[in-house]
This record gives sequence, structure tokens and C-alpha cells, in this order.
Amino acid sequence: MRLETLETFVVGNPPPRHGGRYFIFVRLTTACGITGVGEIYSATFGPDVCCAMARDMFARHFEGADPQQIELLFRKAYGAGFTHRPDVSVMGVFSGLEMACWDILGKAADKPVTDLLGGRVHERLRSYSYIYPLNGDVYPDPDQPNAYNDPHVAAEIAAGMVAQGFTALKFDPAGPYSIFDGHQPRLEDISLSVAFCREIRAAVGDRADLLFGTHGQFTVSGAKRMARAIEPFDPLWFEEPVPPESPAEMAQVAAFTSIPVAAGERLCTKYEFARLLEAGAASILQMNLGRVGGLLEAKKIASMAETRQAQIAPHLYCGPIVAAANIQIAAASPNFLVLESIGTFDGPYMRAVKGGIEWEDGYVLSSRAPGLGLELDDAAIASMPYTGSELHLTMDQSHVTP
Repeated sequence: MRLETLETFVVGNPPPRHGGRYFIFVRLTTACGITGVGEIYSATFGPDVCCAMARDMFARHFEGADPQQIELLFRKAYGAGFTHRPDVSVMGVFSGLEMACWDILGKAADKPVTDLLGGRVHERLRSYSYIYPLNGDVYPDPDQPNAYNDPHVAAEIAAGMVAQGFTALKFDPAGPYSIFDGHQPRLEDISLSVAFCREIRAAVGDRADLLFGTHGQFTVSGAKRMARAIEPFDPLWFEEPVPPESPAEMAQVAAFTSIPVAAGERLCTKYEFARLLEAGAASILQMNLGRVGGLLEAKKIASMAETRQAQIAPHLYCGPIVAAANIQIAAASPNFLVLESIGTFDGPYMRAVKGGIEWEDGYVLSSRAPGLGLELDDAAIASMPYTGSELHLTMDQSHVTP
């Protein structure tokens, strides 16, 4: 097989826009007519720039190549231009193209990618989702009570999610994340976080784990104060308590608290995750398959984690192709813990693809379809252009002071 063509697609994520403002999909086609789909999770530049980078990378390294040569393709992209270091934009683009190669290989073998990564060890994958507002709006009126600012509203929604089947719920009530993080949390942020944990725990009891997110917001001392305050509610994890470039500092938080630390959504390649493990900074690794360097790199990271008694919880705040790749790596990893889902993988979020992700009673069922199990719906994509100018996610530009 030889790779012949690349197509790129920027898709506007329909309201309520769970998963971000847009998705960046790619499709590779071989000379013998097999297609493979992938997704780029690169949020630093606008989506059209990311597509241009994908076309450049394809022309330099992928065009005419054998899609089975994943390791060689990684080395070419990783070392291009005398780089040889983790680069989130390079790895985001590479991840999408690499993912599409695995999809081609699975289709050629008539097997799910899981079977090509060592085989299936999990049939059902426990999943969690954010506690979203009842009306589904990602950006509700901050002056009105909603799931993001009112612990009683969040607790009510959490109880409904548990009744639906979820056994793990994520929330991040500690204030906006800022370009100036890490900062010291305000007392009102700590008090609100405690109220969220208290009310949600009272609503769900021990039927669901609480996943406390912070997006790298705090200094070490600030993270310790927050951890001490929420420890009585026994969260399953304290996510990214300090900014991701500081594994040694994150390790101080991990050593201080009984709450497991989870991290990794903003990291890429085995090298950054190795530093996280070596420092003892996190025992739950949250690689995002559209950013980390693709499926093979994620498998290597999962294996490294296995040697340290650490688990993986693939991260998802992008589109359904990354979701499908996350499912493949989770099903093939003995140390899988829990999978992030966007709700129950239905509604507007899945509009741009053909095929589905099967969610049942709090679990995603491991796909048995060839490749990744999803295809792009070209007609739907044509009706869903992204017309905005904002990036996939926007951080607060102000300085948060206690």
C-alpha cells in the first residue's frame, strides 16, 4: 500500500458545542483506494493554519509512503527541521495523520485497530462526562444559576446522570483558567469547590466517583490548600493541579494529598509523559490521542505507566474521531481506568460522522468494526462550516488575584 492523497476538513461543532468550537478531520487515501480518517487536536493556531501544516507534513513525509511504517513516519516528523523535541503543534498534526494510517491498516486487515495493538483486554469501558448545564449550553449566562456556578444545580444534574448510568462525574468549579496560571486560589474559589463536592457527594453517595478538574490553575501551595479542603469528599482525582510544564512541582502536590493526581491532556510524546512518571507527579495519565503523537505513541505511554503502577484515562475535548481512537487504545491497555465521553455520544456531536459509538449503562462498548469504526459524512460536513475566528478553547486573559 502507498499513501496517495490527503483531504482536510474544518467542521463547526453545532450547539451546544460540547467538545469545542470546531473539529479538524483528515482523510488519507491509498493508491489502491482504501481510506482512513483521523483528527488533529491542535488548539494553538487557527484550524486553517493546522490544515496547511497537515498538507505540508503529508507532502514531506507521508505521500507515497507505506502506511504500515508508523515508527519511521514518527521519526521523520519528530526530527523534521532539526527539532527532535516534543512540539504540540507538530504532534497534533502528526496524530491526525497517524490515526488515519491505523484506520487504513485496520480496514485492510478487516480488524479493529485494537486487534493490531496487542488485542482486546476490555470489552466494556467505564466512561465519565462533564456535568453540563441542563439546557446543554457550554457558555450559560454567568449571572443565572447553572451547573458551573451553583452546586445545588450541579448536584441535581449529577443525580440525573447517575440515574442514566454514569458512575463517574467531572466538574471544575474553581474559577476561570487564565493565561497567568498558576495562581493562588481565592477563598471564595475554595469555598465554592467544597460546596460542589459536598452537594454532589450528597446527591450521588457512593454510586459515582467525583473527578475534580482545575486545568493547571494553581501554584503548589495553592493546590495543596485546595486538595486539603476537598479531601473529605474522596474524589477519584485532582486533575492537573499546577501548570503542565512543571512535573517536579506537580509531584509535590501528589506527595501531599491522598487524592490521586491526573494529568496529561496538554502533553505530547512519550518523553513528556516519562518526565511525569519519573517525578511521581501523576498516577493517572490523560493522553489525548489527537495531540499526544497518535495511537502507537499512546500505547508506548500506557506501557510505561504500567511499569509504574499508573493507569490511563484517555482525555477527550475534541471530536468523535479522537473519541474512536481513545476507545481503541483503552480496549488494548491492561491499565485502563476510565474513558472521557461527551455525554453519551449522541446528538449534534456525532453529526459529522457515519457510524456510532455504543454507550450503555455507563460504559462504552469496545468497537468491533474494522479500523477506527467511523467514517466522515461529507454531506453533513459541507453543511457545518466553522465561520468563527476564535480558537478551539479560550483562556481568561485577566490576572486572578486572591
